[in-house]
Amino acid sequence: MEKFVIEGGNRLEGSLSVKGGKNSILPILAAAVLCSSSEGVELYNIPDIVDMHVMTKILQSLGARVKYKNNTLLVNVEDLQSYTISDELMREMRSSIFLMGPLLARLGKVRVTYPGGCAIGPRPIDLHFKGLEAMGARIKEEKGYIMASASRLQGTEIHLDYPSVGATENLMMAAVLARGKTVINNAAKEPEIVDLQNFLNAMGADIRGAGTETVRIIGVEGLGKCSYRIIPDRIVAGTYLMAAAITGGRLLLKGIIPVHLDAVVAKMREAGVGIEATEDSLEVIGGRLKGVETVRTLPYPGFPTDLQAPIMALLTVAEGNSTIIESIFENRFKHVNELKRLNADISVKGRTAFIQGVKKLYGAEVEATDLRAGAALILAGLAAEGTTVISEIKHIDRGYERIELDLQQLGAKIMRI
Repeated sequence: MEKFVIEGGNRLEGSLSVKGGKNSILPILAAAVLCSSSEGVELYNIPDIVDMHVMTKILQSLGARVKYKNNTLLVNVEDLQSYTISDELMREMRSSIFLMGPLLARLGKVRVTYPGGCAIGPRPIDLHFKGLEAMGARIKEEKGYIMASASRLQGTEIHLDYPSVGATENLMMAAVLARGKTVINNAAKEPEIVDLQNFLNAMGADIRGAGTETVRIIGVEGLGKCSYRIIPDRIVAGTYLMAAAITGGRLLLKGIIPVHLDAVVAKMREAGVGIEATEDSLEVIGGRLKGVETVRTLPYPGFPTDLQAPIMALLTVAEGNSTIIESIFENRFKHVNELKRLNADISVKGRTAFIQGVKKLYGAEVEATDLRAGAALILAGLAAEGTTVISEIKHIDRGYERIELDLQQLGAKIMRI
């Protein structure tokens, strides 16, 4: 079992570029199922992360041919035949549910089980089902499997009770081959949804409105080959910005889309972090950290729930008090007890965490309970005095490509053992 060993107290300095987004590549790989061309799709800027490999393994189990080299993916689904995803593969990653919409659109049926993923609280998929049923799908549960079928989906108007990212993406993919027009109201607005729209349109789909609350899709007869570059990972970018800030360092983060991080940058500036922006970069100049009145996680363009744990780590060493309200997932404070092992002063009441900044964190043995909690522990370890050992780093590898190599490049003393 691999672990990270961190010797804290070193300022991070230098520059980094960020690869494509985990939350973009997973739905885009699912959308590749819709391409019936013999030439397939070519995807660039692909992060070498566990979740990407799990999704390609799922595609291969369905009959796809996949090649990955030098952060480039070639996906050919011309001979796609199977519509069943095994329970074993479904349990490995929650994003496997993204395949419901495209498989239903491409093959007319799909058979899956309930997906797995990080245990951060209930993430119901009823909105996926309601939307697909509104488009004419017949869905039933049988012996632990979810069965859906439709000879051809029919365009319709759908109103989401909550702007769910997964439901918005699944329904977009289902609608591209549906008969007629589909309108998704109260759609999620995340940049990854815009990325999915742009990828689908590059294959020949007709979608407008991604990034707003209303997405309109006009069904087409088929989708063809394309080459596409994935947007940079805004969560990885935010994590690295906070890593530099918590060590009082200086980091130039290149090849990103700064507007995707507006809410994050605003809160970091409020915490006393100097940040300068250009068209495609952000530079952090570390300084004296101070507490912030409230960080509240919200759907985009609000503060992302995926950066709640990392900013909590940052605020543990900020002067004064801070409050974090987690409004997206009800069980996303598992990192609190691990941060407290490092001398953090945090108390939790319901979905609110109260943080009293401490002068120092001290190294200890801690466990990554999920992907973003693991990132927070790395940040805390970088700032702590002494040695921090993080176990269960398999969670971290789900979303960060060899994070220790990037941090070593910036002067961190971190090893994978």
